[in-house]
Amino acid sequence: MESLIAAVTTALSLLEWRSIVDILVVGLIVYWLLTLIQGTTAIMVVRGIVTLLIVGTILAYVLNLTMLNWLLRNSIPALIVVIPILFQPELRRALEQIGRAGGLLPHSPTLTASGHVVDVIAIAARRLSERRWGALIVLERDTGLGEYVETGVPIDGALSVELVLNVFFPNSPLHDGAVIVQGERLGAAGCVLPLADVHASPVHYGTRHRAAIGITEVADAIAVVVSEETGRISIANNGHLVTNLDEGKLRKVLGILYRPSGNDQLPWNRGRNGNGSSDAGPKGRGDPKVDEPKAKV
Repeated sequence: MESLIAAVTTALSLLEWRSIVDILVVGLIVYWLLTLIQGTTAIMVVRGIVTLLIVGTILAYVLNLTMLNWLLRNSIPALIVVIPILFQPELRRALEQIGRAGGLLPHSPTLTASGHVVDVIAIAARRLSERRWGALIVLERDTGLGEYVETGVPIDGALSVELVLNVFFPNSPLHDGAVIVQGERLGAAGCVLPLADVHASPVHYGTRHRAAIGITEVADAIAVVVSEETGRISIANNGHLVTNLDEGKLRKVLGILYRPSGNDQLPWNRGRNGNGSSDAGPKGRGDPKVDEPKAKV
């Protein structure tokens, strides 16, 4: 430890203005690279690698572990080979941004959680369940789902019951994929999600339920599923699936997992009817009447 402190002190004493500029340039490059992977699951991989290297380096120097120190020194060339493989989508996005004028400063939308989202999802799930329309709705939280949004059709529309019902109408070209909700907007529809490996489970899951479990295994998202065969409403979180929910139960669970902002009223504190579900629709309106979409002939 003393040798490490001495080395740091010596390096600081040799700093000049060119070294400071060099550090600032490298810092800006690292910051820009981090903004590229922010909002994707790659940020978790970076955190894991950095944590592993920091902990390993501290242990190697403090406990004077020769073998571990040698392994860390020789892992740098391996990381140079592994990084392009692990972060291929992010590196491609970086090169595309460099090639576009003004693309060096990406803008990421501010995502907010509110009771309006809980209202819309709960009412839409109940309507879909009544009609036996299969659906898969993913709510983005801290971990961004940018790479999965890119697999679908961009919509970026204000979230509403009508929009969700029209997307999952059986004759709609987007009804087989997943819908990803970002903040209070419907980001994309027809998205492809990773499937969970549930072959060892005694319960048989369809593709929608496996996709719901799979996305919650790789991100901190919440997935709401409506079964096309039974009309049952389920919710997946952290790789676990809870089934047999109604509108009231779904509203309460979403209110706990997907908390509204401080200025919004909690959904279960609003008016309820006799069966425990709220009659209030989004933003205080009544449950709006939606005309069922007509199939194209």
